[in-house]
Amino acid sequence: MTQKTHFSVSEIAKIMGVSRVAILKKITAGRLRAQKVGRNYIIARADLETILGSSVSAEQKNEIERVVKKAVKQYNVAFRRLGKEE
Repeated sequence: MTQKTHFSVSEIAKIMGVSRVAILKKITAGRLRAQKVGRNYIIARADLETILGSSVSAEQKNEIERVVKKAVKQYNVAFRRLGKEE
């Protein structure tokens, strides 16, 4: 059996347990990537997995790396001291 590659707004709303309007608002706000097909939107499986938290997008990974580097630079000495505690 093949897996679906794209989902409708209604399907995503049902999966996430929210209204269709809430999903449309996420799309128009840019928080959920979607492709417009005619009058409707479709969401790729990869984008659904990112929203549900089962994977991290490249953009999210870059943001995490940036924040970690900043923390290490700012709190380097404290991290080293904490690492030596038993």
